[in-house]
Amino acid sequence: MKASEVPEITGAFLFEPTPYADERGFFCRTFDADVVRSVGLDPDAFVQDSVSRSVRGVLRGLHLRSGKGEAKLVRCSYGRIFDVVVDLRPDSPTYRNVATFELSGETQTTLYIPAGCAHGFQALTETADTSYRIDRPHDPAEDVTIAFDDPELAVPWPMPPVSMSARDREAPGLAEALKETGS
Repeated sequence: MKASEVPEITGAFLFEPTPYADERGFFCRTFDADVVRSVGLDPDAFVQDSVSRSVRGVLRGLHLRSGKGEAKLVRCSYGRIFDVVVDLRPDSPTYRNVATFELSGETQTTLYIPAGCAHGFQALTETADTSYRIDRPHDPAEDVTIAFDDPELAVPWPMPPVSMSARDREAPGLAEALKETGS
């Protein structure tokens, strides 16, 4: 497994496994505590694992946690997703930068998103399963949602969304959402 920094977002990393493939399919390690530790992260800090299943065109996000925020490891375990990270840490040298990635079940690449960054994704395949490993128990009272189509962020979503939660559809723009976080 190889770890590499994401230049657009300070403190974000990609963890790329080396799948072993043969006629049966493939096998790969998707989490390695030593590799996580090698980039200065505490592998024991993660306390919850979750998974979402989306159909093609579903858009989830942009989501952020207020308070201490939450760091997470995100991986598309099946299918493909267009993944987005927005740095909303006012003291970060990459503040307000947007980084996009294609994560897929073929590569099993994991993205580490630091606390204070917004996250969202759109399913690119008929079925896309996305796995999350989060460093704090979820508290719905800290949920902040930013409009996926905020012109200031100009996220280049690959297609119009076919489905979104009401919360995501009605989300305020970036300026209003930042007021909720105290940024």
